[in-house]
Amino acid sequence: MSRIAAISEFGQQIWLDNLSRQLLESGELADWIAKDAVAGVTSNPAIFYNAIRSDAAYQAAIAAMKDAAVDGEKRFEMLVLPDIQRACDLFQPLYAQSQGTAGFVSFEVSPSLADDAAGTFAAAQRLWAEINRPNAMIKIPATNAGLTAISDAIAAGINVNVTLIFSPGQLADVQAAYQRGIERRFAAGLPVDRIHSVASVFISRLDSLLDPKLPAELQGKTAIAMARQAYIDWQNLPALPGNARQQVLLWASTSAKNPAYRDVVYVEQLIGANTVNTVPDPTLLAFRDHGNAAATLALDPAGTAAQLAAIAALGIDLDQVGEELQAAGLKQFAEAFAKLLELVR
Repeated sequence: MSRIAAISEFGQQIWLDNLSRQLLESGELADWIAKDAVAGVTSNPAIFYNAIRSDAAYQAAIAAMKDAAVDGEKRFEMLVLPDIQRACDLFQPLYAQSQGTAGFVSFEVSPSLADDAAGTFAAAQRLWAEINRPNAMIKIPATNAGLTAISDAIAAGINVNVTLIFSPGQLADVQAAYQRGIERRFAAGLPVDRIHSVASVFISRLDSLLDPKLPAELQGKTAIAMARQAYIDWQNLPALPGNARQQVLLWASTSAKNPAYRDVVYVEQLIGANTVNTVPDPTLLAFRDHGNAAATLALDPAGTAAQLAAIAALGIDLDQVGEELQAAGLKQFAEAFAKLLELVR
């Protein structure tokens, strides 16, 4: 068993934080699934910008669309939605085998809709219908408008990957939005047993922002402590109506940005049952080479509490920091999306 596949023995799914036509056509994604038990894929505008810029298959497809009288966003979707569908089909056996709890492929609504609840929901409905796969997930950011759209999408039976969560407060708001959507759907007499959602909590960016403000003994520990506390809180969430599933915690941005840290630290230290970690290729390759799989997410609750208390004692408000990080993340995705549309015009 590969080191990556060994993580699944502890009840955690590993998803690949990347997607491109080359990954599909070369068989590389199929290898990740077969050899390393990779159980899903996430994508975002930055991932597709890098893929389209460097993948020769996309260049040929763009050239073939040169006379298509559609705007840049439609060209982008024409280019990549078939790849989302192919990836969904590749994961379909796992989706069926897991009874709809694994094998998901995520695609994000336009970053331009981050403050438009109605527009986000409309986009989620349209993309869900166009992809037309039960194991697709529509990514919606955890903005104030996004929270409304998340509830609407869940009530409409759409699988949702909530992205850009950086703080305990944002996570609690997302979990409440998911619960409202489930309750609305259940009250309407609609099935809730196959709705699946993940709450994507971003990890490494928190340490990158805070570490310069912290004494050495507290550096590199805050993001892991926040995630571990989130897992404790998740296990105490109220039951949902009917046979609805709880929204699953997903760890995102888990490459180590600080070269002084172990390159797989945010994978090794956050392994726990009923969670997901979405990991970029370089970090997965590093884990395949020298990562250690063990149940770590529930370790040292006293140390978790002490770290978070020390951060608070320094006057650092994680919810305020989360707002700053979310704004930066939205800006990054919007810039990548603008470059992406320019690339496909």
